[in-house]
Amino acid sequence: MKFKKWTIALFSVLFYAWGAPTFIFFLIGSSVIDYSLSKNLSPHKANRKWYLWASLLLNIALLFYFKYANFFVDNISGISASFGFSSISFKEVLLPIGISFFTFQKISYVMDVYSGKNERLDNFLDYIMYIIMFPQLIAGPIVRYQDVSDQIKNYKSNKFDQKLHGLYRFIIGLSKKIFIANTFAAVVENVNLIGIENMSVLDSWIGILAYTFQIYYDFAGYSDMAIGLGYMIGFKFPENFNFPYLSKSITEFWQRWHITLGAWMRDYLYIPLGGNRVSNTRIYFNLLFVFFISGFWHGANWNFIIWGLFHGFFLMIERAGLGKLLKRLPKFIQVSYTFFVVVISWVFFSMDFETSILYLQKMFSFSDSIINIQVDTKTCIITLFGILFAFIAVNQKLLNYFNEVPIKLANANFKISIVVYPTMVILLFLSFISLMTTGFNPFIYYRF
Repeated sequence: MKFKKWTIALFSVLFYAWGAPTFIFFLIGSSVIDYSLSKNLSPHKANRKWYLWASLLLNIALLFYFKYANFFVDNISGISASFGFSSISFKEVLLPIGISFFTFQKISYVMDVYSGKNERLDNFLDYIMYIIMFPQLIAGPIVRYQDVSDQIKNYKSNKFDQKLHGLYRFIIGLSKKIFIANTFAAVVENVNLIGIENMSVLDSWIGILAYTFQIYYDFAGYSDMAIGLGYMIGFKFPENFNFPYLSKSITEFWQRWHITLGAWMRDYLYIPLGGNRVSNTRIYFNLLFVFFISGFWHGANWNFIIWGLFHGFFLMIERAGLGKLLKRLPKFIQVSYTFFVVVISWVFFSMDFETSILYLQKMFSFSDSIINIQVDTKTCIITLFGILFAFIAVNQKLLNYFNEVPIKLANANFKISIVVYPTMVILLFLSFISLMTTGFNPFIYYRF
């Protein structure tokens, strides 16, 4: 089956309209305005900087209104109430699905065209396909314009073996979500049902460790699915994860976790702020500011801001000297330090600030060592497998091998194919069975 650009664009629009019918006209309308503004960003155009700022302000204003209006009104109302004033009456704003991701892609487009890194697209159809391309629209990876500009302009539908490779990546991602992430999610749910006041210290650690692996396999699984679907329709999306829990510092963690977000923040925020070319004091400020924005981008809540600043603080002290000290220590200690910091950060990420403080107090109370939750043998086996797989001592070469080579070997060797292809079919079949027999369990990053 050969895909045409117009069919991909149309399907992407219909996909978004099906998921968020109220907001499809908002997305199309804002894209028309953005595309019109981008026509004036070429180097020979007069006042092109004003058109750039108009596009940036449009996108930031829309993101601010839809995602953060409720947050600011609620906080202002709280402050007013504390001084005895009446609360503000405000109709709650609904959040368009995927707004965080397609806003960043819109900004990427105008910034890349303005800087001259890539030429603008010749027609609106190509532009709307880039903005609303369905595989990664809802939860990433964040596809920058420079990543796919040539692929859009010189689009060719993939060959059958490349589509097969895409199907393989899709099934791997779906399996991560269904079999591993959802298993950890069940453990998290069982721990939360106990209630913080009734948890033991071991219960609290089991709960946050389960969430640590749940969010990894949940998000990495979606990224694999998006990359796989991209291959199937003829696009190569950037990788988004590279065994992040093997990182030896928080700095390295952000080179392995949500790679496309880290790259976006670096290229469109950190470097324009001065990057590493400024004084150390300004670098520290830039790091905190970038991760404040990163946290706020994830959600309109104080816990996400604290989570972002928490990571920014450790990046700052690693830059100030802790990073050099870590390099002198054994690798095991480096990985243990990073994993511990990340686990603590997930406490802030996964619950509101007041609850997270209570949870942290429980984690470090050391009051008793009983375990109140009960899990079956199947859950224990899958949990053990998930933990071991996350900590396999691999490098980028082996990751690429896991992502690409099995299908290449299967296409070239019949004996290998009779193992690989049936395994794919069985995993896909079991995934569908699980989806039909269990409750609704959406991807965590759908809400961002």
